[in-house]
Amino acid sequence: MFGWDVGGAHVKVAMTHGADVLADVAQWACPLWQGIAHLERVIDGVFERWPDAAKSSARHAVTMTGEMVDLFPDRAEGVRTLTRALAQRLGPRTLFYAGDAWFARSACVEGWRKVASANWLATAQWVAACMPDALLIDIGSTTTDIIPIVDGQVVARGTNDAERLMTGELVYQGAVRTPLCGVAHRIAFRGETTSVMNEWFATTADVYRLTGELWPEHDQHASADNGPKTEAASRARIARMIGRDARDAADAEWRRFAHAWRHEQLRTLEANLARVCAQHARLAAAPVVGAGCGRFLAAALAREEARGYVDFSRLAGVTSDAADQAEWASTCAPSVAVALLASRAVDGKGAPSNEAFPSNDASSRAA
Repeated sequence: MFGWDVGGAHVKVAMTHGADVLADVAQWACPLWQGIAHLERVIDGVFERWPDAAKSSARHAVTMTGEMVDLFPDRAEGVRTLTRALAQRLGPRTLFYAGDAWFARSACVEGWRKVASANWLATAQWVAACMPDALLIDIGSTTTDIIPIVDGQVVARGTNDAERLMTGELVYQGAVRTPLCGVAHRIAFRGETTSVMNEWFATTADVYRLTGELWPEHDQHASADNGPKTEAASRARIARMIGRDARDAADAEWRRFAHAWRHEQLRTLEANLARVCAQHARLAAAPVVGAGCGRFLAAALAREEARGYVDFSRLAGVTSDAADQAEWASTCAPSVAVALLASRAVDGKGAPSNEAFPSNDASSRAA
């Protein structure tokens, strides 16, 4: 089974063997807003990496968020276009994730609302099958999902992006592509608080390059000025956010400034986490399940709240000695989840026991 998460900026694909063995996983940059040809090129790349994916016998399961990009006039047309393009290349047996059902391409025309931006639910359903109580925090390049799981059930209040933005379960901030003017409008520098320029001068990738937390392999898109992805260039870009040049301060001072941006982003995520937790008393001691390329921030939130922390890769069955696969399994969690869920649906196997990772697992405390 091949699980696909087709986003607006990346496509993530996981390959499973049988119902529950993750064999491989990878991510491709895909600026879908620039045209459907970018998706076609990714599909070519997937077929090159895994020739079996191109065979008529291959099974594919797809979830998406790419219907949101402004290439399409609305989300319905986005779902129609993406499902058509994928079914044409992947074959008519391709399954599309619809939360409580699997759709053939023909059902996506009328049922587009269930298909649109459902990737968070696939990840959450897999976590819920593995753990009784948890807070899934998936921090990607662009967005953050904060999903409550209680008694082995996904109990999110929102069912679509509009509702989830209202409940705090979707936060439009990530660890790579978010412009810094979307993180804070005022920020501290040299003991003073200054306003921030509302220009796309720098992104969160610049911050986490300087803090040393951004894995280079996750840094797949151009910088704000199309310049180098170096620490020196990142210092220049974040300095520009407050009307300065990199030469105006020492490297160590700009690193402290990057940590100030990190602090502001954490406070935003913390506030939304509190909103989600306030709805469910059982979440007071629930562990955090971290996913996405920015899950180092999820681990930081777990530490601040003295919660347990479980990396999503553990729930995908990746062993601790397979570090590279674990990194990509957690980064590409929705594709892994949709592959595992579809494999079990096709093979007729039940879900894993949610006692496998109990909520009071002290060994998983965030260090």
